[in-house]
Amino acid sequence: MDILVFTTVVLPFLAAIALLLLRDKGSRSLIVIGSAVILAAASLAMVGQGSFEFSPKSLIGVGLDGLIMLLDFALLVVILVMAMTKLKSPLVSLLTAAQIIGLVYLEFFMMDHSAPAAAPAMFADKLSLIMVLVISIVGSLICVYALGYMPEHEEHLHLPKTKQPRFFFFLVAFLGAMNGLVLANNLLWLYFFWEVTTFCSFMLIAHDGDETSVKNATRALWMNMTGGVAFVFALIFMQKAGNPLYLSELLKPGFSAAGAAALIPMFMLCYAGITKSAQVPFQSWLCGAMVAPTPVSALLHSSTMVKAGVYLVLRLAPAYAGTMLSGMLAMFGAFTFLTASALAVGQSNGKKVLAYSTIANLGLIIACAGINNPQAITAAIVIIIFHAVSKALMFLCVGTIEQKIGSRDIEDMRGLYMVMPKTTIVALVGVLTMLLPPFGVLLGKWMAIESAAAMRYMPVTIMLALGSGLTVMFWARWAGILLSTPYPKGVAPEPQASVVRAPLVLLAWGAVLLSLFVPFLYGGLIEPAVRSSHKAAGYVLDAFNFVSAQGVFYIYPLFLILGVGFYFAWKAARKADPASYVGPYLCGAQTKADDNAFTSTGGASVGYSAGNFYLTWLFGEERLSGPINMVACVLLAVMLGLLLGGVI
Repeated sequence: MDILVFTTVVLPFLAAIALLLLRDKGSRSLIVIGSAVILAAASLAMVGQGSFEFSPKSLIGVGLDGLIMLLDFALLVVILVMAMTKLKSPLVSLLTAAQIIGLVYLEFFMMDHSAPAAAPAMFADKLSLIMVLVISIVGSLICVYALGYMPEHEEHLHLPKTKQPRFFFFLVAFLGAMNGLVLANNLLWLYFFWEVTTFCSFMLIAHDGDETSVKNATRALWMNMTGGVAFVFALIFMQKAGNPLYLSELLKPGFSAAGAAALIPMFMLCYAGITKSAQVPFQSWLCGAMVAPTPVSALLHSSTMVKAGVYLVLRLAPAYAGTMLSGMLAMFGAFTFLTASALAVGQSNGKKVLAYSTIANLGLIIACAGINNPQAITAAIVIIIFHAVSKALMFLCVGTIEQKIGSRDIEDMRGLYMVMPKTTIVALVGVLTMLLPPFGVLLGKWMAIESAAAMRYMPVTIMLALGSGLTVMFWARWAGILLSTPYPKGVAPEPQASVVRAPLVLLAWGAVLLSLFVPFLYGGLIEPAVRSSHKAAGYVLDAFNFVSAQGVFYIYPLFLILGVGFYFAWKAARKADPASYVGPYLCGAQTKADDNAFTSTGGASVGYSAGNFYLTWLFGEERLSGPINMVACVLLAVMLGLLLGGVI
């Protein structure tokens, strides 16, 4: 097991250093592709080994507890110096200094480092192993895609000297930090990897170096640093109360966070997860991160960073089950799901649609953690898996499309099949796997709504149902645009580098095949993960269908209906007559010369333009963001106030 842990956690950092030092394209491709293959294989081997506990004492003869502490302080000092000199941000400086002071107090004035460890430093159950799979496979595919994307990105920016060595250093190191985070049992280790992901995301968002990139990266940094401060002080409160700083100890059946001494730190850790996963009112950092190169957006949204936030909230769910905190998290997550879905409806920018969709799905996962019954935890894990695959696919498609047509606006994707047939088909697969049954994302939403209804959380149930309806609006609209292609009269060839095509195709097949085999995925990984935390299964598999006390979700009958529908649609499309295409109906005002134009006032000929209605007067960012942020702040303040009231 030590080899597998080394491969998934340490190897990406070593590969990152090699990528920084070896600057030629051939070495870069070899290291990235080689690391991707090794990481994917190691993650699969780790799953095959099953759950484990592991206590590495040293790395090359250096004690790991001391090394982690040293690296933690070094990282915070680097951020502090950068905040004071390059960024000139008093807020980031203050938040970083608060973490340093808190960490000094915890490490040197509260903890007894001579005492034997209460538990292993690292552990993995089925939830950790699922996260390692997502990080190592989906994340690695994104890194491979970046090999083809970044040269064209730099050509567009007219850079005199490539910055790819630094870019790939942080991109690949991100994977090691994430694997370390989800395998950490010692909360001090988890905190270190937590801050590494914050720093990596800052550097990647600011990669292009222009004013907009640095501004958005700084916003991401300070918002996540507020979570870092909460994390440190949660550890201080836990240590002062005599609670163990090990996840495995917090998750033991005898431990309960019902007492105020444990509940306040739990709230602080969940707050850290909320900031990391860009929940309202912190959603602006993730929306701003879309200025970064597309592989960064894909990595942040699918397999790293934001998934770290929901992982922590979900990981702690058994500890705060049955408490006021649990119910309030359900409300807060449902509110985020509803409002972020509404904000997505008002967007035509493809990356912003994807960003708000990510925030919404993360809110749904947090709502499930708050609902905190076996069905809800099942839903959360299902969404984590399938959202990672489909969302990574969609971001990579948007990046590929943007480099070809020079726009990320979905309105500019009409007729895209004529120009980019391969990418259009793959993008359509991504949209449909986010939208339609019986694909995994919709399965997870169904489970979430059902779990809320089973617990009689009526406000949560209503918000989840309304939010799900809004997601149908923006996904169906996007699918319609991709399908709105005139009858093909000679589709243009689409040359595509293998390092771009392979991740797109593998993710598309992954989204479909994982949904097709979801009963086996549930039985092998998801159900054991739920049983380990909640001592019961959320669903019973009956003839490969998901059965609960509330109803049945039919997997293969729905796949059969979907397959038959696609077959007849394909058959009808093949028989379609090219001459059957007609122009739009223009109320009889068409010009005689051109049926696609109409006669306006003064006899002028005006061409028509097709477009969707985005309801910006109702769902626009400028209209909704302020009120949403205000309500979210009130919810967080009420949550903290009620918990503090329990202490007082």
